Amino acid sequence: MSNDPLHGKTLKAIVEQLVDFYGFDTLGELINIKCFTENPSVKSSLTFLRKTDWARKKVEELYIKTLSKM
Repeated sequence: MSNDPLHGKTLKAIVEQLVDFYGFDTLGELINIKCFTENPSVKSSLTFLRKTDWARKKVEELYIKTLSKM
């Protein structure tokens, strides 16, 4: 078994859980990227995050930090 909290998690599942937990407004404050602050949707966020490594890393780090609160 993997100790990696991201193991087996799709980016879509991670983004959906973060949006459910924080909402796009708070998510945009925590990670200031346009896909969370301007006309946000899970679909547009995924498109951006799949192409942008640094942004995906920030989302994954926030997800790991948030897991204990969910």
